[in-house]
Amino acid sequence: MHVFVTGGTGTIGTAVVAELLAHGHTVLGLARSTRSVTTLEAAGADALHGSLTDLDVLRDGAERADGVISLAFSRDYSSADALEQGLTEERDAMATLGTALVGTDKPLVTVSGTPWVAGRASIEADPLPTEGPVASRAAAVTALLALSSQGVRASAVRMPRTVHDDGQGGFAGLLTDAARRSGVAGYPGDGEQRWPAVHARDAASLFRLALESAPGGTAWHAVADEGDRVIDIATVIGRRLGLPVQSVPEETFGPFGPIFAMDQPSSSTQTRRALGWEPTHPSLLHDLEALRP
Repeated sequence: MHVFVTGGTGTIGTAVVAELLAHGHTVLGLARSTRSVTTLEAAGADALHGSLTDLDVLRDGAERADGVISLAFSRDYSSADALEQGLTEERDAMATLGTALVGTDKPLVTVSGTPWVAGRASIEADPLPTEGPVASRAAAVTALLALSSQGVRASAVRMPRTVHDDGQGGFAGLLTDAARRSGVAGYPGDGEQRWPAVHARDAASLFRLALESAPGGTAWHAVADEGDRVIDIATVIGRRLGLPVQSVPEETFGPFGPIFAMDQPSSSTQTRRALGWEPTHPSLLHDLEALRP
């Protein structure tokens, strides 16, 4: 299958491109910079120059492919407005990609987050939140999945709060960045809230499986660790960086503060059973041991 991938040079995307190529697919990757072009070509993929806001380029890439994996997202998390702008760009990009595939029966796999459910781990059948800081993403993903009735084999891989590789990435990576800046390995609240996690290379294998076989209109959970306590994550970060570990106000984490403070465990039982996905790479707490001061 010739696959158009957006976000193919990020933490998840790099692993996805490698996974696709290793399993006999070819890849056309969206590249917004010369560096991205070089990275994609070095991996063995072709590059299509453009950014997430170049909708004509996205349409062209989708029309040239046998399937699409949509991973790109703005990296500007500096404020709530910046986060919302990124969500708007992602929504428009997903709509463009989906429309380009209407009537083709080709697969389109997008990314979203696992939902949170009070009192238990979320499961694949749980809806995405329609209120809160990422509600607009839920609406965009729901609209994309609805295209399954118009001849698009659209599915969503829901990612946990931390997608990691070599101790980097995801919400745990943001905690690490904040610790390096402040000199304190901080966590919001009492730290008992739980975050699910997955290694990037395990997530990549699920994207490939969804591309190859997931029915349209379905959602899957890329969850290896159902829920690590945030205080345990911060404790490893503090020990590895040689910093004190303590509770800090959730405002410390900017627009992510309210999300960081939530208990968000998630299950992938149905995903493993239906798609035969089985994580094999290190857990988050083990992977964080790779951090260096």
